[in-house]
Amino acid sequence: MEFLSDLLATMVTQLQKPTLSFLIGGMVLAALGSQFKVPDAIYKFIVMVLLLKVGLEAGISVREADFAQLLVPAIAAMVTGIAIVLIGAVTLARARGVSPVDGIATSGLFGAVSASTLAAGMAVMQDGGLPYEGFIGALYPFMDIAALVTAIVLGRLATARTATSGQGGAATMTLSFGGSNGGGQPGVVKEIITDTLRSSAVSALLLGLVLGIVARPDAVVESFYDPLFSGLLSLLMLILGMEAWSRLSELRKVAHAYIAYAVAAPIVHGLIGFGLGLVAHYLTGFSAGGVVLLAVMAASSSDISGPPTIRGALPEANPSAYIGSSTGIGTPVAILSIPLFVALADAVIGF
Repeated sequence: MEFLSDLLATMVTQLQKPTLSFLIGGMVLAALGSQFKVPDAIYKFIVMVLLLKVGLEAGISVREADFAQLLVPAIAAMVTGIAIVLIGAVTLARARGVSPVDGIATSGLFGAVSASTLAAGMAVMQDGGLPYEGFIGALYPFMDIAALVTAIVLGRLATARTATSGQGGAATMTLSFGGSNGGGQPGVVKEIITDTLRSSAVSALLLGLVLGIVARPDAVVESFYDPLFSGLLSLLMLILGMEAWSRLSELRKVAHAYIAYAVAAPIVHGLIGFGLGLVAHYLTGFSAGGVVLLAVMAASSSDISGPPTIRGALPEANPSAYIGSSTGIGTPVAILSIPLFVALADAVIGF
């Protein structure tokens, strides 16, 4: 009983942090029909600055980190991303009223990482003075690419099976994992990885990562990026809150299974990430803060790099299904679940 009481108290305290309060505020503004709006160009600038900051700090930490300390969490991130998509493929994608390709596309977004949710998790940790490894941002691409590759390969296989059954078994589809197949179709995995790495979000993150390793930008991070981080993040949370509320209407067009999945998935996926983070903790001394942020990445659903990647690779999937469920419900649930993972880490490991 005392454990649950402490857990609840920690969660309530974390919900009062500015990061989460701005998200809730944005949802309230949208619900009231407010005309408040942040221009798209400013939104893109905010995301770019936040990702560069996360990447730079990750690069600085990677430069100083022990290889084994980074390798095990990176493997855990990849396994988490793949596991989330596979779970979605055997649950949501098989639910009544859900198209298999739509269900897999949705699980792909939930397996990929939301940069804004990760940034929110870091802000919550910093607000509470809770330490974590600086290389956490470097784990982003491992989970993101693993989930998107798995989802798109499974999605294309599902589309091929549908086409085959619809044509009496006459249609076939060959998936190539490198170069081109006989029909000139580029390799699926190579194409997905290339598109993901070229996306604006991952490009900014990787650029910061490389610069952090080779350029020693510590002074720039301290003088420019650190002072801007909390303020820009609060604006981003406000935007995401309003966007989430507006996306809720899109879910009326699809099966109710998406709503149940979007509410439950962030918690379930976060617990998977938390469990694998605990394994890394016992193997390498991965910190409690690192475990929390791995859980936050697992709980998140991609809102920047994932949707255009899925849209381009699986054009037959319904955007109302995968974007509505991820942005409309998944993102706010994931961000609001951060206090839960903080409280669990404090109870199981301790800060």
